[in-house]
Amino acid sequence: MTKALFKFDDFFKKACYFEASLILVAMALGWIAKLNPFINIHLTPASLLYGVIGTLPLFLMFLAMEQIQGQSVAQIRQFLLRTLGPNLQRYSWADLFMLAAVAGISEEILFRGIIQPWIEVAWGMKAGLLVSNLLFGLVHSVTPLYSILAALVGVYLALAMDYHGDRNLLTPIIIHTLYDFLAFIALIRAYRSSVSTQA
Repeated sequence: MTKALFKFDDFFKKACYFEASLILVAMALGWIAKLNPFINIHLTPASLLYGVIGTLPLFLMFLAMEQIQGQSVAQIRQFLLRTLGPNLQRYSWADLFMLAAVAGISEEILFRGIIQPWIEVAWGMKAGLLVSNLLFGLVHSVTPLYSILAALVGVYLALAMDYHGDRNLLTPIIIHTLYDFLAFIALIRAYRSSVSTQA
């Protein structure tokens, strides 16, 4: 009997369903605001290239954070290892990529595809950039520092959306997906290392 490509257990389903539900939220908000959250998704060579290249600075930042010994950073690291490590380490690379893709697509469609342009229409470009990413930081408020870092990452993703002139949501979707995928793998390695050290 062949092994299933994806492991659809309870954690996997809940994570995918929750993240995917954000697309429904974006569509509802889009209907209220009379904005199409999907209008700026364009498959172009530039979006693919910038998406892949744009992942590197974020992932290097993630690796650098693993080396910092400060209490606030250690608190984030321990929280991620304790909450995500035991669950994520049970999955294949395909599973992890699917989780990362669902999160990257849904969160970008909600925050960069609808919330940011909605605020831009009402209050201007700068307000759209800042307020949407303050909200992005708040919904990632694991710790105060994590919230600040998430908001800064959100600004980076928003700037990447407009980097090559024409607004393209696919670029931050790719960056977000690849970053989450690589972070999952790094987190699993750190978790397994910590478990083997304790054994």
